Amino acid sequence: MTTESTADLIILGSGSTAFAGALRATSHGARVLMFEKSVLGGTCVNWGCIPSKTLIHAALFKHDAQLGMKLGLGFQEVREDVDFEPLFAHREEVVRKLRQERYLDVLKNMSGLKLVKGTARFVDSKTIEANDKVYRSNRFLVAVGGKPRIPAIPGIEGCNYLTSRSALLMKQLPKSLVILGGGVIAVELGQMYHRLGCRVTILEHGPRLLPAVEREAAEAIRDVLIVEGIKVVAGVTVCSADRAGDVNVLSADVGGRRHEYTAERLLLAVGTGPATEGLGLERAGVATDPKGFIATDGRMRTSTDGIWAAGDVTGRMLIATVGARQAIVAVDDMFDEGCGCTMDYLSAPMAVFTDPEIGMVGHTEESARQAGFDVAVNTMPVSAIPKAHVTGHTAGVIKMVADRLTGRLLGVHLACHRGADMINEAALALHLKATVADLATTMHVYPSIGEGLKLCAQGFDRDISRLSCCAE
Repeated sequence: MTTESTADLIILGSGSTAFAGALRATSHGARVLMFEKSVLGGTCVNWGCIPSKTLIHAALFKHDAQLGMKLGLGFQEVREDVDFEPLFAHREEVVRKLRQERYLDVLKNMSGLKLVKGTARFVDSKTIEANDKVYRSNRFLVAVGGKPRIPAIPGIEGCNYLTSRSALLMKQLPKSLVILGGGVIAVELGQMYHRLGCRVTILEHGPRLLPAVEREAAEAIRDVLIVEGIKVVAGVTVCSADRAGDVNVLSADVGGRRHEYTAERLLLAVGTGPATEGLGLERAGVATDPKGFIATDGRMRTSTDGIWAAGDVTGRMLIATVGARQAIVAVDDMFDEGCGCTMDYLSAPMAVFTDPEIGMVGHTEESARQAGFDVAVNTMPVSAIPKAHVTGHTAGVIKMVADRLTGRLLGVHLACHRGADMINEAALALHLKATVADLATTMHVYPSIGEGLKLCAQGFDRDISRLSCCAE
C-alpha cells in the first residue's frame, strides 16, 4: 500500500451530516478528506427525506382533489389510477437537482475539501485504508449513517420484500402492501402508497402505532389512517414468511390466534441499524452500544481520542437536522477545544410527514415527570382552531407540557395540518425558555393553523370555547 498525505480531518461518509461537518471544518481553516463508498449525498437526498416527501406531497394532491370534489369543485370523478411514469420521473428529477445543487456544486466550490470514492476502514485510531492507500489524521468524524434493519423471520429471504430504501426507488406501484412495523417510516409510506391506490396493511408488534410519539398524537394519526381505509393491526408477533406464486404470506399471532396476511409486496420497516459493518471500529478501539451504534458523549466524542461520530450511526434522533448539528458540535470541539459545545436534544424539533403532520419538541409528559418537574398539561383538539374548519382539516390534537410552578414550556406534541411548520415556533419558544403565558399573549394571525399554539397555551387557565375570535 502507498501512503497518502495527512489531513487535518478525515470524514467517513458524504451525507448531510458529513457535509455539515466538512463545511464547519473548512471554516476553521482545516484541510478535509471525505470518503464515500456509495452515492454522494447519503440517505436523505438519495433514498430518504427528499424522495419520500416528494411522493408524499404528490399523494396529498390526489387526496385534496377528492376533498375539493366534496365541496363541489370537481367536474368529474377523480381517477383512481395514477400515471406513475411522470410521477416517478418527477421524484428522480427532484433528487438529481438537489444532489447537484446541495452536494456536487458545494463540493466543487469548497476549497480545502477533497472527496475520495472508495470503502474506508480503520487500521488503527490514526489511520484508515482505502483503495490500497493509507491515510492518516489526528481527527476523524464517523458519519456513515444507518441502514434498514432486516428482522430474522424464518422464510423472509424467499419473499419479495422492500426496505425503506428500495420502497422509494420503485418504478411501479404494487396492488397490495403489508408493512411490518408501526414507526415513522411505516405510517408515512403506508399512507402515501394507500393514497396512490395501493391496498395497505400495517402490522405493529407493540400495543400501538408510533411508540416514540406522545399517545394523543399517535392515536390521532391511527384514527385518520383507519378512516382512510388502511388496516392497522397492533400486538402482532410474526412467526414466518413465505411466497406463494405472486403473493407474499406472513403468518402471525395476534391475541393468541394465528392469522395470515398476504400482499404483492412486503415492506420491512422495523428500524434502522448503524452502517458500520467492515469499518474496522474495533481496530480503532471505538466502543458501540448493544445495538451496534457508536457510543458518544455530549460533545460527540467516542471512546477513542481523536475520533468523533455524528448522525444516524450514533442512534440518537435519526433525523438530518440533528445529524448536522451533531457534526457541527463535533467539529467545533475538535478545532476550538474548550468551546463548551454540547448537543441539546430537547430543543430539536422533529416531524412525521403523515397527513395531518406530527410535530414534536422537548419533553413528553412522562419524561418531564421523570426529570423532576411538577407537570401541567393541556391537550386541545385541532377542531378548536377556526382555520381548521376553513381548510377542512379538523383531525388531530395539540398537547403542551409545562412546569406548573414557573409556567415554563417544556414540550409540545401535535398532530395537525401543517404541523411540521408549526413545531418550529414551539422549538423557538423552548430554546428561548418561554412560558405558556408568553405564547398565550403573543399575537398570531387570524385565521391561521398556527393560532392553535396560542389557543392551546390559553387553555391552561381558561375555557377557550368561551373566547371570541382574536381574543387575548
